Amino acid sequence: MKVKKIGIVSRYDNHGALDMAGKILQTFEKRVDILLSPKTAEHLGREDIAVPVESMRSAGAELVLSIGGDGTVLRNISKMEDPLPVLGINMGTLGFLVDVQPGEAISAIENVLEGFTYTERSRLGVLFNGKPLPPATNEVVFITARPAKILTFRVSVDESLVEELRADGVVIATPTGSTAYAMSAGGPIVDPRVDAFLIVPLAPFKLSARPWVVPATSSIKVEVTIPEKEAVIVIDGQHSYNIKDNDVVTLTRAKNPARLISSSVNGFYEKVQSKLA
Repeated sequence: MKVKKIGIVSRYDNHGALDMAGKILQTFEKRVDILLSPKTAEHLGREDIAVPVESMRSAGAELVLSIGGDGTVLRNISKMEDPLPVLGINMGTLGFLVDVQPGEAISAIENVLEGFTYTERSRLGVLFNGKPLPPATNEVVFITARPAKILTFRVSVDESLVEELRADGVVIATPTGSTAYAMSAGGPIVDPRVDAFLIVPLAPFKLSARPWVVPATSSIKVEVTIPEKEAVIVIDGQHSYNIKDNDVVTLTRAKNPARLISSSVNGFYEKVQSKLA
């Protein structure tokens, strides 16, 4: 079925990304209804079609074109309670979530407008002392708020203690995030089709601390257990919150997944090989 309405969200601090957004708008606005995020619309002088990304679904958009890098994709997904399918156009450097190179953008969009499929990626739902925070598509990172200091963490899975460790921090990642921070910290690369989450210590102060792969149906609880030391929880590199002793962060599978459109004929393994060669 042909697509009738799309949303476009661009990095607005990148002239190349804004130029690409303008080119897409000019090429397709007579063929499909287009909504622009407010900042993109402001820079293109088209405030008449400005709609926040979090409202694009209710405004009738069927997908979102995200123009930037992986961070732009993650930021846009985090704003949507029930994320629309996203096609990432790469105006950054290395990217696993941005599937389309600038020179291929127009032809890729042409194909997508004729009909598209997408994959669903599990996200991490986050409760901070019972209060919901934005879900994570890639990972939730716990790190010390003070450089060159280490923290003591208690990590439990379904009420069973997994680790109590002194470390720089710990990464809880989805399979999508297994090729991001978790991989840099020594975690395994996980096929996105695997229904699991990762627990990866950051520079642990004991040799026995190793990454864990746990079922995505698990409830993961992380506590900082040393008094008077503050830590920071960072969600997808986009949202940061201070946590301290006796605070409890609980992670479970989020209700709504991320949805990613792929225009590439290459599968996950080919993408990993090409990105990490």
